[in-house]
Amino acid sequence: MESGHQAHGPLTFSPSVLCSYPWTVKPVNSAILFFFSRERERERERERAMAEEAILGYLESKDEISDSGQFASERGLDHNEVVNVIKSLHGFRYVVAQDIKREMWMLTDEGNAYTVTGSPEVQLFLAIPPEGIPKEELQKKLDPSVFKIGSAQAAKRKWVEMGKQLVTRKIQHVEDEVKSLLLQIQDGQAINQDEIKALKARKLIVPQTWKGYSVKKGPNYAPKRKKVATDLTRENLQRGDWKELEFKEYNFSAKGLPIESGHLHPLLKARTYFHHNFLMEVAFLSNIKLVRHQLKGIFRQMGFEEMPTNNYVESSFWNFDALFQPQQHPARDSHDTFFLQVPSTTKQLPEDYVERVKQIHESGGYQSRGYGYDWKREEADKNLLRTHTTAVSSRMLYALAQKPFVPKKYYSIDRVFRNEAVDRTHLAEFHQIEGLVCDRGLALGDLLGVLKEFFSRLGMSKLRFKPAYNPYTEPSMEIFSYHEGLGKWVEIGNSGMFRPEMLLPMGLPEDVRVIAWGLSLERPTMILYGIDNIRDLFGHKVDLGLIKKNSICRLGL
Repeated sequence: MESGHQAHGPLTFSPSVLCSYPWTVKPVNSAILFFFSRERERERERERAMAEEAILGYLESKDEISDSGQFASERGLDHNEVVNVIKSLHGFRYVVAQDIKREMWMLTDEGNAYTVTGSPEVQLFLAIPPEGIPKEELQKKLDPSVFKIGSAQAAKRKWVEMGKQLVTRKIQHVEDEVKSLLLQIQDGQAINQDEIKALKARKLIVPQTWKGYSVKKGPNYAPKRKKVATDLTRENLQRGDWKELEFKEYNFSAKGLPIESGHLHPLLKARTYFHHNFLMEVAFLSNIKLVRHQLKGIFRQMGFEEMPTNNYVESSFWNFDALFQPQQHPARDSHDTFFLQVPSTTKQLPEDYVERVKQIHESGGYQSRGYGYDWKREEADKNLLRTHTTAVSSRMLYALAQKPFVPKKYYSIDRVFRNEAVDRTHLAEFHQIEGLVCDRGLALGDLLGVLKEFFSRLGMSKLRFKPAYNPYTEPSMEIFSYHEGLGKWVEIGNSGMFRPEMLLPMGLPEDVRVIAWGLSLERPTMILYGIDNIRDLFGHKVDLGLIKKNSICRLGL
């Protein structure tokens, strides 16, 4: 082999040559890549120069270019380059450009294939000899999709007789009308609405909006563009030639470059909604964080204090046992909870309180019968990722009970973890909102009043309450709000009054009651921003564009 090219005929290799020749792959020289990129750029510059000369020259004798697409086609110019030149000339006011739109039809991949191979019905017809052919043999001759579509369409047109065993022609000659129509559309020709409807039903064409421009002379029109300076340089001032230069006018309506800055996540955006410095704070926030900030503002306005929630790892005691949740409860199973391996157990629990909790579980007290089972300390000592922020509430209430009683309002918004299968509406890690009021003599009416006030500030005035069960609250209620967009009632949270079996072992006075409620942060945010997959809102699949571009919204269902 003397050369990699031959003057005549294709280049061929024998198997022995392929096996024996020491083939090596050489990297492409960066200088070659640079050369080709420069050549391509020069070609584009020539195309733009030709387009500009054609546009300005045409307008010298004509009043208007009515259609940039037709103008480019008649002169063999790339329409995209013509559009770029029109935009540039419009910016310098050489021309005045107006948008024009035209609805047209484009071939799908299947439609493009039919322009080459012909429609399936014609392919099937041509595969049938005059004497007919067994169906099984015909199926072997054609692609399965061609046979399926072709047999249906050919039978519909009464071209063939599809017998159980034999397929025969009913006519001798056919024309491929489908291919002909597709070629007409490909060439930009018009066809009637019935034909369009038929091709669209077969998914051979799709609608597309074509965009172009009509162009007229502008106030600065000239047959040839003058070179203008874009910046006043130090050299211009030193030479004094700035006096003869023509400078580009400022476009005060043009948008500036986006400010490079950090953007908060959507779930944190909302807390600033009710703050006085709202506009300054949310200029660069995004969805989940906006809703979170909004909720924090509402809690603060209602006089609530934020609880410390920085301990994701919690013991089973504070997460379950202190809440009067039995150790055999399904929620404590490994299928629902993430248990830690290292460190697997806690070593810091108040022993006197642990003993009182054990007693209330095993034999009851405070007019309760308890659960009547053998409470195990080793279960309470297990470390886990907290399954709810109510574990934080139990710690705060216990700390409150160790001092002379003072009424308190607490809230928290932070992450919790569940060992659940991840899907469109469930994550293993999400956010929980919790609020509680601790005071003497509270009743169910107080809970209803606080809930109505809280949710009305979120924009949810239509509320319903449904009896429910929780191990640590009695009575318990599910909270529903009417969703105007969906036209139905949507569950938004849970609520109740903490049981005496939970509060009295802590050491709180007997007349102290605690009302509490909780909801997720993700659900209202998804509804608010029209997000139907929770994984698009929180987690590693979140699109950074969502964080930057989403508008500032107020939470409202």
